[in-house]
Amino acid sequence: MKRLSILLVIVLLTACGEKPVSTESPFAETPLTDTVELLLANPERLKKLRKQCRINRAEAGDALCNVVGEANTRAFLGDGEVPYTPPKEKPAF
Repeated sequence: MKRLSILLVIVLLTACGEKPVSTESPFAETPLTDTVELLLANPERLKKLRKQCRINRAEAGDALCNVVGEANTRAFLGDGEVPYTPPKEKPAF
């Protein structure tokens, strides 16, 4: 009985110890404020975030890097609303 009570006290004391330090980066806790439209309006910020995502995607966060990727795609390809307009004259071969 004496051993059981000592073991119980040891278990309770270890359970009340300090919590381990979180290994999660501070970027993951911050809310996502950058949108595709905001990044398209600010190309310097887009360039900076693209570099950050290339170097360390885990630190920047998947959600932010996905937004950066979508903004980069829209900046390169446009919005996709431009229709195809064939030339009025046929090409001469």
